[in-house]
Amino acid sequence: MKEITKKYPYLTRVLWQTTLIDGAVPRAWMTTLGRMEARERLAHFFCELRDRLHTVGLTQDNSYELPITQEELGDAFGMSTVHVNRVLQELRTDGLITSRGRTVIINDWERLQQEAQYNPVYLHIDQKLERD
Repeated sequence: MKEITKKYPYLTRVLWQTTLIDGAVPRAWMTTLGRMEARERLAHFFCELRDRLHTVGLTQDNSYELPITQEELGDAFGMSTVHVNRVLQELRTDGLITSRGRTVIINDWERLQQEAQYNPVYLHIDQKLERD
């Protein structure tokens, strides 16, 4: 790895940026998790996932595949499956999202971001690395 990064400084910068992002995501969640209600946490998750998947070309418009069950979402966010189901139903009823099977469709991106208090700066998505 030492030889590769010495020979390819651009690769070193890419690896470093990836490390910074990998550290920023859990910090962002730790600092906001306790302040957010369940609805905001799930909305934030849908926003972050949309941005991360969009970056690698895995979204179509504002929709993407979510291969996670409600039970798994509950485990990840410290909520019961019943509570996850209620929150998802609220987000659907308010027109923020639609779900079709495993596909999540974000109907109102601006409102969902506001609901989630979402600011994607910590993801460094727009940061461009210069090649030598």
